[in-house]
Amino acid sequence: MVLCTECYIQENGKTLMLHRNKKEKDINQNKYIGLGGRFEYGESPEECLVREIKEEAGVTLTSFRFRGTITFLQENEVENEKLFYIFFFTADEYEGEIRDCDEGELHWVETERIAELNLWEGDHLIWEWLKADEGIFSGKLIYDGEKLMKHQVRFY
Repeated sequence: MVLCTECYIQENGKTLMLHRNKKEKDINQNKYIGLGGRFEYGESPEECLVREIKEEAGVTLTSFRFRGTITFLQENEVENEKLFYIFFFTADEYEGEIRDCDEGELHWVETERIAELNLWEGDHLIWEWLKADEGIFSGKLIYDGEKLMKHQVRFY
């Protein structure tokens, strides 16, 4: 089981997206994703979030909001390291200047145009859930390779 965070920094109608195009053998190769990553031992979701954003973009978050969780897995997989629990956040304030990321290129994208990017199929759903702003979501995405096979969501 892997615990992760993912964050979408937003300002002036734009969202900071990471185009994963620098690493070889990257599950996210050429996809656009939010910033974040895996927990280190003992971290809370918020501590992981702040650390990962600092590592990937060089800024310190000063205002962020927990939006929900996703259980992400590959169909027919039983390996524990292929089961991901991802904590999603949005952020609207930070200190410092955005710098280059060694995992890909950072791009400010008009938030209304994010659906046009090369996203995971489930990320299109997550964006709809974020836009709906119906409360905190708890979702599950089941993939077979890159194909979304099943999904579910509940808002609280």
